[in-house]
Amino acid sequence: MCYPVYRIWPLLLLGGFVVPGMRRVCGIDIYTPSEMEAVNGTDVKLKCTFSSSHPVSPQSVTVSWNFRPINSGTDESVFYYQEVPYPPQQGRFVGHAVWSGDIMRQDASITLHEVPPTFNGTYICQVHNRPDVHGSNGEIVLRVVNKVSFSEISILALAVGGACGVILIILVIMVAVKFYRRRHMENDIELHQRDHEWKDPTVW
Repeated sequence: MCYPVYRIWPLLLLGGFVVPGMRRVCGIDIYTPSEMEAVNGTDVKLKCTFSSSHPVSPQSVTVSWNFRPINSGTDESVFYYQEVPYPPQQGRFVGHAVWSGDIMRQDASITLHEVPPTFNGTYICQVHNRPDVHGSNGEIVLRVVNKVSFSEISILALAVGGACGVILIILVIMVAVKFYRRRHMENDIELHQRDHEWKDPTVW
């Protein structure tokens, strides 16, 4: 919840200090994954969501996506949204960047189609919701690779799953062997009882 400054400054004074350089009490928060990986030539969705202290509408929200190449400090425009999407008309992202967000769901995501290696770099998501225009940007480091690499978590999951599978197979074999031995023992006992009960009629 966001409170007007005139309501909280007495509390700060009572506390004995005022936070130096404080300009605002609230702002817009942007959420993105820090890193993503995409296979060369495939599509990738750059996820960007936000929360604002003011009501959200397509008329009040503007979204800017920029790109910073790995070997360059100059940002390039990727996508712009203001009431309607504005795909890039020039540059490397023409025909590649499309709108995948939903402002009313506080989603400012875009999708890049058929990413080439030149799309390696940092993607910056900026969202403003007038009058709430303050807040940090979301940044995603995208790596375009020739094939998907397994993360440490994926390798660990495969190792644990493989171990569980081996244990399950061993348990099944042990149960099967135990069942076979019990069945075989029951058959031997039954045959032994039959032999014991049978008597030669000529013997008294």
